[in-house]
Amino acid sequence: MSEQLLATYAAKESLLGRNFEEEKPQGRSDFQRDRDRIIHSGAFRRLEYKTQVFVNHEGDLFRTRLTHSIEVAQIGRSIARRLRLNEDLVEAISLAHDLGHTPFGHAGQDALNTCMQEHGGFEHNLQSLRVVDLLEERYAAFEGLNLCFETREGILKHCSLENAKKLGAVGERFILGRSPSLEAQVANLADEIAYNNHDVDDGLRSGLITLEHMSSVRLFAQHLDAVRATYPQLADRRVVHETVRRMINALVTDLVAQTKSNIQRYSPRDIEDIRQAPSLVSFSAEMHELNRELKQFLRTQMYRHYKVMRMSAKAHRIINELFQAFMADPRMLPPQFNPDIESERARSVSDYIAGMTDRYAIGEHRRLFFVGDV
Repeated sequence: MSEQLLATYAAKESLLGRNFEEEKPQGRSDFQRDRDRIIHSGAFRRLEYKTQVFVNHEGDLFRTRLTHSIEVAQIGRSIARRLRLNEDLVEAISLAHDLGHTPFGHAGQDALNTCMQEHGGFEHNLQSLRVVDLLEERYAAFEGLNLCFETREGILKHCSLENAKKLGAVGERFILGRSPSLEAQVANLADEIAYNNHDVDDGLRSGLITLEHMSSVRLFAQHLDAVRATYPQLADRRVVHETVRRMINALVTDLVAQTKSNIQRYSPRDIEDIRQAPSLVSFSAEMHELNRELKQFLRTQMYRHYKVMRMSAKAHRIINELFQAFMADPRMLPPQFNPDIESERARSVSDYIAGMTDRYAIGEHRRLFFVGDV
């Protein structure tokens, strides 16, 4: 969308710039440059082999962190356009938001956080920021990707107060209780819409949950009933796709309407007013409750399914054993992750493990702990 068509409170060009000053890009905006750098990063490519719920080798049709990030970007851009926000910034944040995720999904994150408890813990949002600020090694003039403040702010969705105090300007909003840009808020809820609905699709595909199970969830049931009434002969596979499609559309439509109402109530004039206001991107109270029911169902019926729990237990064991082995003998680390300062060892080990794909972590564990593998 042309900058002239953006709302007055949308993020225009970056106001707070980059950590390292650069010449303005030619033929594209600062946020487009951010998006392009993210897409070309090694961390982004590795998302292809990092899991959402199912481990990568369990099936070719299940979502990975890469496909999830692309879906978040699509939903986020659709919302941003309808709210006259900066689509390029929403896309950049959406594509980068999971760059710091560990192998094995949330199970891997929990395991690495447990390992790091005596060393500052592990937060995947903070790790995503660490990836784009430090760990990517692509440019001669600086470490990381040198992204704009607004992109970095959106990547850091959550952060503990203790860590926020160490981050300078990008951590200040957590200390002062301020809000990020509307673009960051849109990316955050686009993420939620994407993973909830696509976990439904993957859960049904895998057989962990059934249409009968899902019929107890009001948000799903109302669209399932409408699909079956309109297409009574439709095969179940297409029924699922049509139902999930309608759920996403309902959530997006509700979010746009409620957000417009919130913006009208607070009448922000510019992005600084947005930062001073509470979060304005939201669902209606009714849709919020329906969405909460869906999340609760997935938590109890899918994420705690015994087959998922078995994989989670295996993920905990693999990551814990890798962490302990590298901490005991850092000579086994690749040179770029072997710190000269002993006090930095745990964070370097964490960086190495967090950057692994599912299959690389499984292979590295096998090489370290099974005779005959090197």
